[in-house]
Amino acid sequence: MADSQPQTSFDCAQLKQFLGSRSLVLVGMMGVGKSSVGRRLAHVLDLPFVDADKEIEEAANRSIVEIFETYGEAHFRDGEKRVIQRLLTEGPQVLATGGGAYMNEETRADIADKGVSVWLNAELSVLIGRVKRKPTRPLLQQANPEQVLADLLEARNPVYALSDIKITSRDVPHEVVVEDILTGLSNFMTGKDGQALESEA
Repeated sequence: MADSQPQTSFDCAQLKQFLGSRSLVLVGMMGVGKSSVGRRLAHVLDLPFVDADKEIEEAANRSIVEIFETYGEAHFRDGEKRVIQRLLTEGPQVLATGGGAYMNEETRADIADKGVSVWLNAELSVLIGRVKRKPTRPLLQQANPEQVLADLLEARNPVYALSDIKITSRDVPHEVVVEDILTGLSNFMTGKDGQALESEA
């Protein structure tokens, strides 16, 4: 951890106490900023940051693209479920999950039991601008990635909406989204509505 903590208006010690052994679990589509925002959030809260996708790659000794190409998506999802299940026993931490992880019912139940879920939601246009031309997104290696993203959003958003806290990811500095998450967590802690913060840049 860095020696000096970033400035924030929130009592991070109180938020950490509220989490206890639970993880703060970031869910949402590829490109919403789970990893980049998650690292900054972990720094503010003075918690470890863990990227589930990187943990999966280390466990398999292969990249996610290679896992998809060699074994298929079903094999990847099974491994993803097991890795996240293990990681959730190692909290508290800020845990960034892959875009499809929260679709698994068992994983959602594990997150609900051992974590607080935060949905980073973003408009299709924002996602397309962030993920196009990236070869590390195996689900988008198709003729029409924009349509694939649109279809995934339609299928996944109702499930993401089951999360404890809903935040809008948009093209603003990551620190702004971190503050939004801290607001959502504070509201969740005090029993207030954890619905999406939708202020625009």
